Amino acid sequence: MLSQYLYISTAPSLSREEVEKILETSTRNNPAHGITGLLLYNGRNFLQLLEGEENELVGLMMRIGSDKRHTGVSLLSSTQIDARSCPDWAMKRMFIAESVQSRRDTLDDELPQALDPEIRKMIVNFAVLN
Repeated sequence: MLSQYLYISTAPSLSREEVEKILETSTRNNPAHGITGLLLYNGRNFLQLLEGEENELVGLMMRIGSDKRHTGVSLLSSTQIDARSCPDWAMKRMFIAESVQSRRDTLDDELPQALDPEIRKMIVNFAVLN
């Protein structure tokens, strides 16, 4: 059963190098577990969309929850899906541009069209507010 999770967490003291290391690890490990998704980091918070088999996502969320690099992991959405929205992304980093309009334009261009409108709205709101 395919599922999709969206969570937010707080990580105010991560360097760019640490975030890049997280992305490298995700890109390397996720394919073996059938996990796809995207990650946004605004310098203080992560917002991450994860897709995969339910048991794999539960295991990953347990590891994320115990990762000392961030706190306050809050699941915003957990739903079963028929098909992945991000099938080609082992972990896509979405950069948050400086201006709000640039953020909107980038997300409009890069977010998958298959993404549920409510999930899209949460991702855009995160990017615009931070």
